[in-house]
Order: sequence, then structure tokens, then C-alpha cells
Amino acid sequence: MRSTGSNLPDSSVQVPPKPEIGLPLWLLAELTYRCPLQCPYCSNPLDFAEQGKELSTEQWIKVFREAREMGAAQLGFSGGEPLVRQDLAELIAEARKLGFYTNLITSGIGLTEQKISDFKKAGLDHIQISFQASDEQVNNLLAGSKKAFAQKLEMARAVKAHGYPMVLNFVTHRHNIDKIDRIIELCIALEADFVELATCQFYGWAQLNRVGLLPTKEQLVRAERITNEYRAKLEAEGHPCKLIFVTPDYYEERPKACMNGWGSIFLTVTPDGTALPCHGARQMPVQFPNVRDHSMQHIWYDSFGFNRFRGYDWMPEPCRSCDEKEKDFGGCRCQAFMLTGDASNADPVCSKSEHHGVILKAREEAEHATQTIEQLAFRNERNSRLIAKS
Repeated sequence: MRSTGSNLPDSSVQVPPKPEIGLPLWLLAELTYRCPLQCPYCSNPLDFAEQGKELSTEQWIKVFREAREMGAAQLGFSGGEPLVRQDLAELIAEARKLGFYTNLITSGIGLTEQKISDFKKAGLDHIQISFQASDEQVNNLLAGSKKAFAQKLEMARAVKAHGYPMVLNFVTHRHNIDKIDRIIELCIALEADFVELATCQFYGWAQLNRVGLLPTKEQLVRAERITNEYRAKLEAEGHPCKLIFVTPDYYEERPKACMNGWGSIFLTVTPDGTALPCHGARQMPVQFPNVRDHSMQHIWYDSFGFNRFRGYDWMPEPCRSCDEKEKDFGGCRCQAFMLTGDASNADPVCSKSEHHGVILKAREEAEHATQTIEQLAFRNERNSRLIAKS
């Protein structure tokens, strides 16, 4: 008989079998880190200017083809600002030929009526335009362009006129969340079909500026209440606009199921060809494969980087014996690394984590933060100062 001595592992703790590897259904093509804007909550790497040479048109098409053969169904074009790429229409056309549902995620800066028409002819399905605020002055300050707000309004209307779904994204934070009603009113005026009111997720530049961006609990509760009131009103009126409210998990006691699990359905390729299981993973001390050197098949199924945190075998306690691990997969690996220094730790958002105190401290800091917009760190410091002065 097997000994049940107290010095041996508890055999009653059952580790679920490692899940079968799913298909990379969602491919995000980060075409470039270049961007005319300077947003202080940008999720791109802080050293974005030092990354390697961008993939060529032919290399991107090879990525699309291989991913599609593996079962990828949705393809997002993002950046930086993807409109900076002169081959964007060609990439859209190739993606359509391969059978992808395509989505352009853009600031709208650099977009024109002609490009909207060209993208439509190439087969683009969906355009999402991001705003910094409902107020022109605040929007332009955060964007770093005196004409950004007017350009966004014009292009949002043009996208609607060309028959695309009107999808708007507002990144909310402590400096604009108190005007959530004005943001929603603007979206309704623009005849938006879908609106994502997404509070900052703290990676990249947003993490650097967290003290100046994280809303208070009171701000979030108020904003969500107002959003729910508008949602109920719109539904009662039969209005097509759908409001999606995304809160930061800093105010939760359990972590989010980040990307539905590491290497589960999401795959992103960065401008220089590095393949990642989520857009924030590049900061981690993990060797990730590059599409210049490996096939997408190898990257998804066999590479160390994509298998590092798959399943449950990698989990230490308290995640390993937690009855919620099949719901949240231990939370966000990037967040665990950023806030604890070890990507294997439980996401500190979880109240069971021994590092939960860093989240409690962040909440406390948010209650007393005094940073103004002008004091945030921007991607383009000189440009932000010029805009602020004007």
C-alpha cells in the first residue's frame, strides 16, 4: 500500500490533465510600432524604437497563409498605427483571399476617404477607431496632435458612410472617466454600433504611468452605473448601439482568465516577427520564437515560449490546488512578472496570492494620486509639451 505519511504530497489534490492544444483562432498582426500619436497608456514596449526591422509584405503574407492553414479565422491589423504601412491594402486583400475575417484597429490618424474605399474594395470587414476623450482639448493633449479629434470625428463618420460597422474604442482612466456620460453621448451622436469603454490595462506605458491613470474605486463604480443606465435606456428604445464596459482587474479579488489561457486561442506577431501568446508577453524573460526562423505550426505547437504556461503543470501553490484554476488559469502571466518579478507566481490580483498587497497598495495610491495629464510620461515627450502649452 502507498504510504500516506505527512511528508509526502497529498494524493487527494488532483491536477487536471493538461488540456489539448486548441487552434490559434485569433491572429493579431502588429504591423508596426510606429505611430504619430503619443498616448501615455500605450501598451507597446517602452523600447519600441529599438526593436528589430519590420517584416516585409511577403513575410507577412507567409504568416497569414500558415496561420490560416492551421485554422486561424480572425485577423486583426494593429500597431502602433497600422496605417503607417504603405502595403496595408495589399495585406488586407491577401487576407481576404485566404478567407480571414479582417479587422483594422486604428487611431484614425492617416485615414482618408480614399483609403477607406480602397480597404473596402480589398475586402476589409471591420474598422475600429479609438478616441482619447470626448473633449477636444483633452483628446488632442493625450494624442499629441492639435488636429487629432477633428480627424477622428471626420473619419468615424466616413467609416459609417462606407457601410462598415461603427466600432469605437475609448480608453478610460482617471482623467476622463468622470465624463463617461459625454463619451457615450458622443458615440450615440456618431451612430456607433459597438462601443468599448475600456479602462486602462496596465502594461507598457500604462504601467509606467499607473499612478497617474488608475481610477479610484468610486470613479469606476459611478462610471459603470452610468453606463448601465445608458445601456438600459438604449435597449428600451431599440437603439442598436451596444456598450461594453471593461474595468481594470486591480479592483477584483480574482484574476481574469487572460487570453482564455496561455497559448489557447490567441497568437500575436510583432513588427519584427516575434510570435507571442499575448501582446504584452515580450517583456517577459522567456525566449519566444520568430516567424523568420520557424513555421507557425512549430511556433504554436512545439516552441518553448508557447508551451511555457500552457495547462496546469507549471503552477505553484496556491494556484496548483485551487478549485478555480480551470476558470482563470492562474491569471495574467505578464502581470505576475511585472508586479512580483516571477511570471510563475499567482497573479497578485488574486486575494489568495501572497503578493496581493501590491494591488492593495495600488488602490490606495489611486485614492491619493495628484498627477495631472501633463505630468504623465508620453511616447513623444517634446510633442506633448508643445501641445500642452498651446
